[in-house]
Amino acid sequence: MRMVIAIIQPTKLSAVKEALAKIGVTRMTVCDAQGYGRQRGQVEMYRGNEYKTNLLRKIALEIVVNEDFLDRTIETVAHVARTGPDGNIGDGKIFVLPTEEAIDINPIVRGPEAV
Repeated sequence: MRMVIAIIQPTKLSAVKEALAKIGVTRMTVCDAQGYGRQRGQVEMYRGNEYKTNLLRKIALEIVVNEDFLDRTIETVAHVARTGPDGNIGDGKIFVLPTEEAIDINPIVRGPEAV
């Protein structure tokens, strides 16, 4: 089992959820996140004053999948979360972590069956 953490643009959430549902990935946790990377924030205007936003809004998806779903989950998120054909800075990142165990609370099921 692996945990896929995908940091994506908020505008891409619906498209990513729909694409994942089509490949059979229907369970995930969605969190609001803030951060910055190569973008280094943005300069914006508000009532004639210029100010810099250091932390940009993102969405963090946490998806635990069995090994047989791992590659298609990563490919789907990477393809759908892009803005434009070649992607842009700020489209996001995908992290893959090992998951030692999963436990479903009701009914109590352990291991890959709990995912």
